[in-house]
Amino acid sequence: MSDRRRLIMRLAAGALVLLLLWLPQYVEAFWLQTGLFAMSAAIGAIGLQLLVGVTGQLSLAHAFYVAVGAYGYCFLAGGEKLGGGLDSPAGAQLPPWLAMILAVLLAGALGALFSPIAGRLRGIYLGLASIGLVFIGQHVLFNAKGITGGFNGRDAEPFSLFGFSFSDTNPDSFAVFGVPYGGLERLWYLGLVLLAIAWWYGRNVAQSRPGRAMQTIRDSEIAAAVMGVNVPTYRAAAFTVSSMYAGLAGVLLALAFAHVVPASFGFLLSINFLVMIVVGGLGSIGGAVAGALLVSALPQLLDHYSGSLPLVGAPGGEGLQPADASNFIYGAAVIAVLIFAPGGLSGLGRRITGRRRVTPSSINPEPKESTT
Repeated sequence: MSDRRRLIMRLAAGALVLLLLWLPQYVEAFWLQTGLFAMSAAIGAIGLQLLVGVTGQLSLAHAFYVAVGAYGYCFLAGGEKLGGGLDSPAGAQLPPWLAMILAVLLAGALGALFSPIAGRLRGIYLGLASIGLVFIGQHVLFNAKGITGGFNGRDAEPFSLFGFSFSDTNPDSFAVFGVPYGGLERLWYLGLVLLAIAWWYGRNVAQSRPGRAMQTIRDSEIAAAVMGVNVPTYRAAAFTVSSMYAGLAGVLLALAFAHVVPASFGFLLSINFLVMIVVGGLGSIGGAVAGALLVSALPQLLDHYSGSLPLVGAPGGEGLQPADASNFIYGAAVIAVLIFAPGGLSGLGRRITGRRRVTPSSINPEPKESTT
């Protein structure tokens, strides 16, 4: 890439960052909540990308670990005290920042427990085994009413850090240029920080020596073992890290909507995550973010503008429902990617910018032996 093009890309990235920081000044609550939902999806998609796109392990259990993060935070952060009444779910009443950390660690621990099973299975068999976690999770969420609230779900305790509350309480206490910032505005910046950390860590992992080992496992486990890569350890680590990403996505999702219900964490959510990384481009961290933004925001936009879009009817009314329309678009996008752009959105981006995809051989190429 030429210096001029690199400068243009950096300026564009800086402009995008400034725009994201300034958006809460102008946009309405719908756009902020849609953006938070997209940030949550992007964090979860990065984790699934590390597992599927980088390491080559097919998992359809991502919705289960997202639910663990969401409900884990709700239980640990608030609700009634342990042993409370039957009418309301129990809660540990821990500080929200500690509840977030523990919920992420809980999701990672459950991922580590499943990793031995993942180490014994490959391909579609691993995918089918992981589906079982989603159905088990759904059963627990609907029946463990003392913790999950059952069918009606449970509320999420507002997040707070060092005495600063990310909620709608006292909106006049925090204002920027005279604009009071409520819960969604404050959570917007929390979501940006979490997404930036998730992207930075995922990108570093994918491009580091462990990331190259994971890519070698994806391409050939036999070759990886011959090269000295501890295949079971790396596969288990990838599953654990991916589960922690899903747990963090669940925490942010619970904070964005302030209420969680079991129906939000079904098998369809796992499929949507898989669509995100396929559309974005397998193996690309930036592609996972781009795919997540498209797949997560599209149903919200179709729902919001259903009254002015052709062929799309209002939710519950006549015509094509927004959810069905988004599914059709997803299907068409996946087919188009597989046929015309196997590299997904990240591949198209590399074509436009003229960048070459970074591979293990291009990061640290082996010197060629002289034939003379």
